[in-house]
Amino acid sequence: MSTYFDTLRTGIATSEFIEATEGVVKLFDLLGSTAFAVVQNDMNGNIKHLVKNEGQPGDKKRTATEGLLWLLRGLDFTAQALRRSIENPSEELSVSFTNAYEKTLRKYHSMMVRPIFTACPYRKDFYAKLGPSEESVRAPLLEWLAALENIVATMQKFYEYLSLS
Repeated sequence: MSTYFDTLRTGIATSEFIEATEGVVKLFDLLGSTAFAVVQNDMNGNIKHLVKNEGQPGDKKRTATEGLLWLLRGLDFTAQALRRSIENPSEELSVSFTNAYEKTLRKYHSMMVRPIFTACPYRKDFYAKLGPSEESVRAPLLEWLAALENIVATMQKFYEYLSLS
């Protein structure tokens, strides 16, 4: 039996990275909640920025760099929410995603934009969309999540390096 993760490709090259990121964004469709629309739209917008040129030499605006930073923040939010969900099997998604939002994105959003994750689907319904059962999804989700966390950590180090130069 296949799971959601069987449909995704991962990679670190630009085209593969964008493709993998689009897979993360599509994961929010499975949650079926408008609460994630802000994060999803933000991430989609940042993916579009990545495929544009950084600008002409001498331009001060760094659209792709900024888009990648915001995309990184969205990926970090997703990774932290799913990690918390896996580590707390009795916790509903609304708690996992709210906790991750508080740790990652809240400081960048105004009060008007801050989503409320009480509209998350029930945990059992979400995992049923990922595969036949939560148990059958656990191993591929852990593998996928570890790859996502590795990408986030690598990108965070890159941005730390950029801020020091």
